[in-house]
Amino acid sequence: MANQNLSSRPTFASFNPLIRPYLVLYVGLVLAITVVFLPLAVVWFCGLGQWWARHYFDRLECELSATALRFRKGILFQVEKTIPLENIQDVTFIEGPLLKRFDLSILKFETAGQSQRQANDMRLIGILDAHDFRRSILERREAAKREYSNRHADSETAPAVGEQLIVLKSIYARLDEIAKLLRERP
Repeated sequence: MANQNLSSRPTFASFNPLIRPYLVLYVGLVLAITVVFLPLAVVWFCGLGQWWARHYFDRLECELSATALRFRKGILFQVEKTIPLENIQDVTFIEGPLLKRFDLSILKFETAGQSQRQANDMRLIGILDAHDFRRSILERREAAKREYSNRHADSETAPAVGEQLIVLKSIYARLDEIAKLLRERP
């Protein structure tokens, strides 16, 4: 019972403050690589990037409840997304050389029925203890799936296996009769 209460409490993720210099460097490098935006990269590194990264970091939120994962990010365009835990297929842990340099990682969420366009919105950068948070998400997902299946297994509307077998046998017999009539047709 104590475990049930702990898993039903929302868990709030904390974000690594090193995400701010990482974002400044990452966006600045992308701007510098595209030669056309090189002047904008200079402005970015001179102060705009630090301002943007600070405000972006301040608005990051991630909450894991017993039934869903909710996260919010963005400055001008805020994205708030709620993903039911039973829809999460996998949580991928990503680290790269630049991310490791800043002691960061990315959690990428793969959901049932997601389109390619939505996949970009389901990435969180810089969660502290990302491995533990990933494990918590997967554990709560399994608990939610068990609860869902237990709830529907006990439902009175679900026909018993024996009843399903009887219906299938009558369908098979009817199809057999139809096939026989079709063969007798001229």
